[in-house]
Amino acid sequence: MSNERDPEFWVEEYSDYLFGFAYSRLNDVHKSEDVLQETFLSAVKSIEKYDGRVPIKFWLRGIMKYKILDSIKRDLKEIDLDSFPEVDSRVFKTMGIFSRKVVDWDFDPLQSFEKDEFWQIFRSCLEKVKDPLRAIYMMKEIDNVDTKTICDQFEISQANLWVITHRVRKSMKLCLNKNWGETYK
Repeated sequence: MSNERDPEFWVEEYSDYLFGFAYSRLNDVHKSEDVLQETFLSAVKSIEKYDGRVPIKFWLRGIMKYKILDSIKRDLKEIDLDSFPEVDSRVFKTMGIFSRKVVDWDFDPLQSFEKDEFWQIFRSCLEKVKDPLRAIYMMKEIDNVDTKTICDQFEISQANLWVITHRVRKSMKLCLNKNWGETYK
């Protein structure tokens, strides 16, 4: 058996990488550890399906993406999405684009993206967003997962997705303006 098909090798070589990937999506140590274990267990059970076309590291990450989705779905069941207020269709154009003028940032976001300090504050602001809303936001805005896929995966309507992403964007903007904008105008 080659090293790449050896589960002990996976644990030694890829645990930190995979844990970091899970934690960046779930922001919870225990859930990330659980997802990591579920990923390795699933990989062991389906190693015969690994065809070697991609490095094992990325095959494991692909399995992990589904385990992360499962974890988010479990969290989502605890939130009553129907409790979100009805969305006035005039608030959003098609595809979830907000139709009202958005207030300008207190700083230049494009210049800020190049600074490491900005990303530290960005992560800090993102950690303040509650799960599973943060995870859905990351899928939509960071991972560029399409609306239909997210709605299908989490069994939510497009209107609910738009409300979630709008609220998280608003929260992120307030946090970034407060913690970055005042310091780095």
